[in-house]
Amino acid sequence: MIYYCYRIAPYGLQKYVQLYLWDWAEVENPGARFENMVASHLLKYCHFHEDNYGHKMELRFIRDVDLREIDFVVLKNNRPLFAVECKTGERKISPHLYYYKKRTSIPQFYQVHMGEKDYADQNIRVLPFSTFCKLEKIP
Repeated sequence: MIYYCYRIAPYGLQKYVQLYLWDWAEVENPGARFENMVASHLLKYCHFHEDNYGHKMELRFIRDVDLREIDFVVLKNNRPLFAVECKTGERKISPHLYYYKKRTSIPQFYQVHMGEKDYADQNIRVLPFSTFCKLEKIP
C-alpha cells in the first residue's frame, strides 16, 4: 500500500479537514510546501511520543467561523500542548496567535519561519523552524 497524503482534523467542532502530502517537495507553492514539511515533522513528533511513551497524541489545526486560523495544534491525551503557525518569511507575529492565546487553554504558541530571527512577544515565540526542531523542552 502506498501512502500519498494524510488528513488533519480541526481542534474544535468543525467538520472541515486539511489534506497534506507526505512528499512535500511535490507542492509547487513555497508557503504550502513549507507548511506541508512542518506538518510532516509534527506528525512524526506525535508518532514518536505515542510509540515511545504511550501518550495519545494528535495533530490538529484551529479555525473559527471568521477564518482566523493557526496551522497546527499538538494535543497530548486530549489536552493542547502547543500551537504552531508557519510563515515562509520573518514576518511580524500573526494576529491569529494573539487572538487564540487570549481565548484558548493552549499553553504555548510558536511561529516558525525559514529565516534567522528568534524572539518572543507576550509568550509567543518566533523562531526558525530548524531551531524549533532542536528545542529540548517542547511540552
